[in-house]
Amino acid sequence: MRHVVVALVAVVVAGACGTSGGGTGTADGRPRVVASFYPLFEAATRIAGGHAVVSNLTPAGSEPHDLELTTRQVDHIEDASVLLFLGRGFQPAIEKAAARAKGAKVDVLGELGSLLPAPAAGTQLTIDPHVWLDPRLFTAIVGRVAGALAGADPANRASYEANAGAYMRELDDLDSAFAQGLRSCDRRVMVTSHAAFAYLAARYGLTQEAVAGLAPESEPSPQRLASLAAKVRAEGTTTIFSETLVSPKVARALAREAGVTTAVLDPLEGLSGADAKAGKTYVSVMRQNLATIRTALGCR
Repeated sequence: MRHVVVALVAVVVAGACGTSGGGTGTADGRPRVVASFYPLFEAATRIAGGHAVVSNLTPAGSEPHDLELTTRQVDHIEDASVLLFLGRGFQPAIEKAAARAKGAKVDVLGELGSLLPAPAAGTQLTIDPHVWLDPRLFTAIVGRVAGALAGADPANRASYEANAGAYMRELDDLDSAFAQGLRSCDRRVMVTSHAAFAYLAARYGLTQEAVAGLAPESEPSPQRLASLAAKVRAEGTTTIFSETLVSPKVARALAREAGVTTAVLDPLEGLSGADAKAGKTYVSVMRQNLATIRTALGCR
């Protein structure tokens, strides 16, 4: 995949160099980049390398789906040189405010287009926003972010391209680790509390069985829990995955019903304050997720 990484940086960044628009820069002339939530914030920060000022609209430890914007945050969106967000209702408040943005607006989910995998029969994959949990799709997102920054600040295009390339190589290594680490496993079904891992599962030949839907706060019916518990016992599943930032009660209820254990996956919708202070990153958290999945699925 390494040759693809280099080509993606060159094509996306070069193609965006003429797209600079409005927005307000800093006093020293750097562009202001506003990211809607953590993965986009990390990507923009890594690519900017000090040439742009990057802010995150979703506070550390907060669930991004439920974000309500302050008046000051709406002003930041309006004045941004670049606004990075996910569409399809992932953060409705930001989508609404994006109409007022003067600078470049990048709906990362909308721009992935044909790169998204075809939906599996009977799933809701076509409306699943959790694309960043697939390292290859996140690599494509990094390319879009690099293109947006180069479009807003052509003078620093070479730096953005180099930084994006270095970051993409880390993501390439992460993809290889997932592919190798999940190649030989006793079980291939991930039972998750929230339907956030379909893209990751599809990429590495796993199947996601979610207790609830795409909204993390949705509650399954008693019938759904009973049906899943029977399936868990029949398939020899050993672990139900709960998540950071949301209550584990649904996963724990299913685990009690089925007589199995729970483990925690991080959907990387936002780092906690403690994780941010500890220096955790997208790559480090995803590697931790990989280790957790490997243990649960009996991978060798």
